[in-house]
Amino acid sequence: MFPCVVRDLGRRPYEPVWRAMQRFTDQRGDGTPDELWLVEHEPVFTLGQAGKPEHVLAPGDIPVIHVDRGGQVTYHGPGQIVAYPLFDLRRMKVGVKEYVCRIEQAIIDTVGEWNIHAERKDGAPGVYVNGAKIGALGIRVRHGCTFHGLAFNIAMDLEPFQRINPCGYAGLQAVSLHDLGGPSSMDAVKPVLLEKLAEQFRLEPRS
Repeated sequence: MFPCVVRDLGRRPYEPVWRAMQRFTDQRGDGTPDELWLVEHEPVFTLGQAGKPEHVLAPGDIPVIHVDRGGQVTYHGPGQIVAYPLFDLRRMKVGVKEYVCRIEQAIIDTVGEWNIHAERKDGAPGVYVNGAKIGALGIRVRHGCTFHGLAFNIAMDLEPFQRINPCGYAGLQAVSLHDLGGPSSMDAVKPVLLEKLAEQFRLEPRS
């Protein structure tokens, strides 16, 4: 089991949390316990390192931030759980591909708690229900340690996804757990997601 400090940051603007992740990752040593941060962001579009500006169609009044994760453009906003695993993959002996697979599985298993069938899609990381995206992934690994993470739509205004080509795919639809008959409460979903991530990564969560 791997001790893991869990921090629920509440609702925060994106950039200060991103900078804090970078600092944590840069300063951690071999003995630093892993952490998992849960947060709900103010509305923002983030564009990954390989992100193409043309995938941001009409951002309007929502800020666009270029960030140091993989992937294209996505949206974060109220009603979405964002989880940032700050894990030492070398210590866990987990490769990057397996890491992505385990995060996807944790979301799939979480959605399954409400009898909703979710699945992966070849060549398009994330989690989908009937072709619509419910969970997005964008990660960065530095010196074997992860930051950035996953975004899981719980009960949110999905309109901003229409202002972008989500993850670089024109016309890709987004969906929320609540739209599929699941709960609208973030507090109902967070402990389930935490439990499923703990199962996937053999975590021993601590506050």
